[in-house]
Amino acid sequence: MNAALALPHPLTDASEKALPTCPSDEAAWARAAAGGDKAAFSKLVERHKNSVYGLCWRLLSQQGGSEEARDAAQEAFLRAYTNLSAFDARQPFSAWVLRIARNHCIDLLRRRRPTLALVPETRGEDGAEPGVFSEPADPFAKGGEDAMQEREAQRDLDAAIASLAPRYREVVALYHAQHKSYAEIAAALDVPLGTVMTWLHRARKELKVKLAGHLS
Repeated sequence: MNAALALPHPLTDASEKALPTCPSDEAAWARAAAGGDKAAFSKLVERHKNSVYGLCWRLLSQQGGSEEARDAAQEAFLRAYTNLSAFDARQPFSAWVLRIARNHCIDLLRRRRPTLALVPETRGEDGAEPGVFSEPADPFAKGGEDAMQEREAQRDLDAAIASLAPRYREVVALYHAQHKSYAEIAAALDVPLGTVMTWLHRARKELKVKLAGHLS
């Protein structure tokens, strides 16, 4: 299998399925922010801005761009801030704000005419996927033709993911790009844990078919 197309196999241990809870520091920040402490809310934004933007970018990438994803992420945090009184500190803040971002993106998509664009997604100037930290440069990395083939394979993977149904793009982005557990994804999408596992399995199955030429 081409390394550029390899997606990590899902873990099935207890940590993947355990009910997520809110870290104590985030719960404290949320309580302070609900009381008007903007600095506390800024800490929450700083911790979760990459994952929120990354999800917005993945959901809106077929017809939008980085600017629309950035606006959607900012709107998600604004909605979170104005509704902090409704936040239940027994759940992770990440799941709550990702659910807000997801619902906002779905609203934006519903306003569009339905289309299907099988085109590679736009990346940043450094080639990194928005919302995901770039890996350090590898001094032993492949160069020349091999490197070009891997870049082309990655573009094909991006295009294949972009062509998936929105719910499948969501779970692929949250699991593989944001490294969320099954339980965290279920909380963010407000669906049963079994549904997350089913969607992820079906997404991988569709990607395998779409990328059959690369998986030899």
